[in-house]
Amino acid sequence: MSTSARMIVVLTVITTLVGGLLAGWDSFTSPKIEQHRLERIRAAVEEVLPPHDQYEKVEIGGMSFYVGKSSADETVGIAFQAVGTGFQGEISMMVGVDASFAQITGVEILSQVETPGLGTKIVTDPTNKQNPDWFTDQFKDLKAVAEITAIKNQEPSGSTEVQAITGATISSKAVVDILNTTLEKAKDVYQSQKEQVL
Repeated sequence: MSTSARMIVVLTVITTLVGGLLAGWDSFTSPKIEQHRLERIRAAVEEVLPPHDQYEKVEIGGMSFYVGKSSADETVGIAFQAVGTGFQGEISMMVGVDASFAQITGVEILSQVETPGLGTKIVTDPTNKQNPDWFTDQFKDLKAVAEITAIKNQEPSGSTEVQAITGATISSKAVVDILNTTLEKAKDVYQSQKEQVL
């Protein structure tokens, strides 16, 4: 057997072994990753919905809605996922609104790949010792009926304004843009078809 043939055989065996190891490792880790993702979604839904006794997941128009209910089975709020592009890549968040889609009740970032130490402050800001969650906390009780805006270097003065993160304006505005786009779409989808599934 020539040297070239031996090299091809050795490389083929190594590639097959490594491929098998990676496939086995993937089958071992995939269920754990999926379980963690679902737990993260459940925790985010609980966080963004207004006070509720239970919630149910419904699929409407290709979107998943988590409908928070009171003990009297009255809808008190709705949560849904909003996904869009940030500065570095995809930003995914869970958004909560009241039953009429008039007011935001919470925003929780599920995943992001923004610049460490700058854009990652959309999740938590370690430089703000008093309230590391100040950025997402700003969205609570904002009106969801008009376009939300991110303003730089000043305190918000309106009911649809949030303060952008210094040094991460693009990431801040990306969150706002994703919210504006998804809020309107979610409201239209939910209100036009909710009678068919609820």
